[in-house]
Amino acid sequence: MSYLLIDFVFLAVAGAVLALALVRAPDRARLMRRWWPPVLASAVVLMALTIVFDNAMIAAGLMTYARHTVTGARVGLVPVEDLAYPIAGLLLVSGLWVLLRRRPT
Repeated sequence: MSYLLIDFVFLAVAGAVLALALVRAPDRARLMRRWWPPVLASAVVLMALTIVFDNAMIAAGLMTYARHTVTGARVGLVPVEDLAYPIAGLLLVSGLWVLLRRRPT
């Protein structure tokens, strides 16, 4: 199984949770206006940290990837497939936050 296939599963589940949360939100329009800038800023920070620390861990020999499980595209030493996990986590946490927050009155 390739990491790309695993990424699609994680991203699909996280995207589904976020979509469900947004569909159920009665204040969706206001929420979307306020929500996107912090989420995009978080995504940029997460990607930068993932690239820096994954490069360090791979360079130190803590992680390796079999050639047949990755596409070959890399950012430094990091396979691009590795960058999907922080984005999936961000989408999932954001969706859970919307689902579990107190409803506006």
